[in-house]
Amino acid sequence: MTTRGGNGGGGRRRGGRRFTPRRRVCFFCVDKVESIDYKDINLLRRYISERGRIEGRRRTSVCARHQRLLATALKRARHIALLPYSAEHVRTLTGAV
Repeated sequence: MTTRGGNGGGGRRRGGRRFTPRRRVCFFCVDKVESIDYKDINLLRRYISERGRIEGRRRTSVCARHQRLLATALKRARHIALLPYSAEHVRTLTGAV
């Protein structure tokens, strides 16, 4: 079996640098936030998907400690009806009002 091309490395360049993504730091750690207020709706909306689900750590780049605090704050805000449990278009499609 012969390969096309001279290097035989599957198209890799020799001596090329690998792409290393820059580590994203936690938004709350940078601001030195100790607690997350469940009444701050503008902040909490950034961490909810358009379907009303809590976004994961990989997507939001929040550390584990602040992700737990964030989830608790989101659940408290939902419980007292500051935030919806589901998105508006999902509720209208199922017929529930």
